[in-house]
Amino acid sequence: MQPSPDPIEAVSQRLDNFLAARLADAREMGEEAELVASLAGETLRGGKRLRARFCLTGWRAVSEADGRRVSPVPDGVVATAAALEVFHAAALVHDDVIDNSDTRRGRPAAHRALEAAHRARGWRGDPAAFGRSGAILLGDLLVAWSDDLLEEGLTETAPVQAAAARAEYARMRRDVTVGQFLDIAEESAFATQPDDVHAERALRVASLKSARYSIQQPLLIGAALAGADDTQSAALSAFGHPVGMAFQLRDDVLGVFGDAAVTGKPSGDDLREGKRTVLIAYTREAMPAGSRRVVDELVGDPTLDDAQIASLQSTIVDTGALSRVEELISRYAHTADRSLSGARLGNAAVGELRDLARAATARTA
Repeated sequence: MQPSPDPIEAVSQRLDNFLAARLADAREMGEEAELVASLAGETLRGGKRLRARFCLTGWRAVSEADGRRVSPVPDGVVATAAALEVFHAAALVHDDVIDNSDTRRGRPAAHRALEAAHRARGWRGDPAAFGRSGAILLGDLLVAWSDDLLEEGLTETAPVQAAAARAEYARMRRDVTVGQFLDIAEESAFATQPDDVHAERALRVASLKSARYSIQQPLLIGAALAGADDTQSAALSAFGHPVGMAFQLRDDVLGVFGDAAVTGKPSGDDLREGKRTVLIAYTREAMPAGSRRVVDELVGDPTLDDAQIASLQSTIVDTGALSRVEELISRYAHTADRSLSGARLGNAAVGELRDLARAATARTA
């Protein structure tokens, strides 16, 4: 197959080729290995390819800084962008196990799909336990695959640039894992912390769990592959982090108010899961102590019905918390936009970065 001239289509082709090879390997290991490899491929269906887009545009921003147009995108860059999508799939699989989510992108979450496969095959034991255990290992397999694909790409990259990209990739993996732990820890630890630090702690989680790994680090990885200097990296970092923060805050809003038909997850799911987001922190700040206790009793209750979800949604709006988060999103987006002014980066890529930022922060899914 000839590589596509469209970079995102090239990423999809690279993923398809890589997954076909992994599935062929799995078939030699037996039916059960084929099951997990096939499901791993399913986790990469759909999605916005956000991390790949920022990686590719970070590479272009540096490569085209002197007015040059570089085409096509080197395969090593395409492979690295594809590896980011595989790592993202791994994070989603683990996230759904942690949150006990039933759906992802409108389809059964991986642990639910494995649970169903266990039942369909008439296997012994607890299907739900099998699904959870299998999904943990499926996520681990995807992490390993992301490393494999990254290394395939870096073999075609100059050593200095490969080392810089590899170091940024490793930092991304560390940060998001710590951020994921802080996210689940906050669901328990918030009760021991002063009320006036809840928002700050929620923003720390947003930075580590999402902002860095979704936007900032893919940008820096792409820039590293192009041989970015310190000034270029600093400008892209100053842009990427606030965009990532706005992206995660938008995700928090959608997790409470999003349309299930659009997001692929039930409306109010974050409330049932007990996510201690900035939305909840701002809501609690505006309430008397007695009302805070009621909110704390409801947030994190997996049995919340539609009426209780609607009541919490109204409380979040009435306290002004939703408006405050929307204002914060706007401030982050403005900060990001200003950070690119005067940077020695390709003009066309800078325009694309601004378009990507708008799409990431004003989305409905």
